[in-house]
Amino acid sequence: MLPQTLSETTPDPLPAPPAQFNMAAHVLHRADALGDKVALAVLSLSGAERWSFARLKAAVQGTGAGFLRAGLTPGDRVLLRLGNRVDYPIAYLGAIAVGLVPIPSSPQLTEREVESVIAITAPKVILRETGIACPETETSQMDLEALQGLRDLPPAPFHFDDPDRPGYIVFTSGTSGKPRAVVHAHRAILARQMMMKDWYDLGENDRLCHAGAFNWTYTMGTGLMDPWTMGATALIPGPEVDIAQLPLLLKRHDATILAAAPGVYRKILGAGVTMDLPKLRHGLCAGEKLSETIRDGWRAAVRTELYEAFGMSECSTFISSAPAHPAQPASLGFAQTGRRVGILGQDGPVPLGEEGTIAVHRSDLGLMLGYLDEDAATAERMQGEWFLTGDQGTMGSDGAITFLGRSDDMMNAGGFRVSPMEVEAVLNTHPAVTQAAVTDIEIKQDARLIMAFYTASAPIDPKDLEEFTTQRLAGYKCPRAFYHLTDLPTGANGKILRRALRPIYETLHGKA
Repeated sequence: MLPQTLSETTPDPLPAPPAQFNMAAHVLHRADALGDKVALAVLSLSGAERWSFARLKAAVQGTGAGFLRAGLTPGDRVLLRLGNRVDYPIAYLGAIAVGLVPIPSSPQLTEREVESVIAITAPKVILRETGIACPETETSQMDLEALQGLRDLPPAPFHFDDPDRPGYIVFTSGTSGKPRAVVHAHRAILARQMMMKDWYDLGENDRLCHAGAFNWTYTMGTGLMDPWTMGATALIPGPEVDIAQLPLLLKRHDATILAAAPGVYRKILGAGVTMDLPKLRHGLCAGEKLSETIRDGWRAAVRTELYEAFGMSECSTFISSAPAHPAQPASLGFAQTGRRVGILGQDGPVPLGEEGTIAVHRSDLGLMLGYLDEDAATAERMQGEWFLTGDQGTMGSDGAITFLGRSDDMMNAGGFRVSPMEVEAVLNTHPAVTQAAVTDIEIKQDARLIMAFYTASAPIDPKDLEEFTTQRLAGYKCPRAFYHLTDLPTGANGKILRRALRPIYETLHGKA
């Protein structure tokens, strides 16, 4: 057998989905056998609200029955405008259970943003909680009290049909400049099975705590549906829990795995609280690149590892590290079992070690059906048999994949392409910097310079930062100026919005 020379995995194909399938039924397939075992505990300092597997399944199927009674039929879309509460996943799975297509949405969206969502997706009903932004609309609405009243209805049977039919719709984060409605099939849940060993190392006896809100898609997948699929217990901090209180709750409720965005780990470490977590086996992180500073800090404070994963709105997590497959520093990890992943150039997979666009094969069970009513935009993301993620990376001879940043975040300095993440990783190691972000700024026509923006308790002498970076980076990678900010611009999911740095620069220099 010839040694591998191209940046492409060639795994054995995964089994085809069954001819008749329902995503919610799959998630809750162990509920009858587990009965009174705790499926979900909503944590607070005074105790926990607990839901057994039996109670959860009954609430999901009762909610589905209520949707049908309200006149909805399979294929109809349901927009969720609910807050951080257990009603969110119950409504989400209740809709899927009876063949409806839920549209989860962040409660942080403005009325104008929700108006756009409604125009794009044309939902038949909006599940609306008082205080959550929603424009005046002729679309039928169901309030929170009415929604909660559906739980106790006689259960509706699960709606089984083609696994490739639409199951749910999520919106992209907008990092490409325009949020799009991403349609996923019911069979997408099957792609998540590869995460159980190749990221989570998750078993029935685990108690997985996700630090995010119920209405975040990262929480919905990693924090709820995946533990329930495995028969494990999900732990979710209530909305009143502060980050500094999380270590106490992790210990009190015997959490074995913690999942969160890298920024949450950073805030926990910065809170200065004691972390005695004897039951915690490891942590999981996704959403943005994990810095080695956070990883090393967590190791020192908690004496456990953090395992990173890479995915996107258009495809469930398909690259990750795990206890059985730890990644080297700066590496994301490896393609999960059964996932065909490549690093592509213009003519297909590039040689090992060369930079290209991270891509996943179009046959992947976790890949979207497409952007809703945007066939041209969907086709633009394809290159032959590959879906292009828009992120840059390299693949090593051992199959490890290193993330170099988004294509549209890559900087140009004197003709050299520079990943912002490489520069940020250095700045984040400065003892006075709490968080950094960089981008290239066009200071005059055809002349771009790298600029750095950072948060700290007080402004830092620019000469100090200049010396710090020049000692650690090639000259063309070093920022030419440093700007102290109270907060870095982030989206609703906590990711840094590098495109928002340029307007800040212009404001600071009186060009707005």
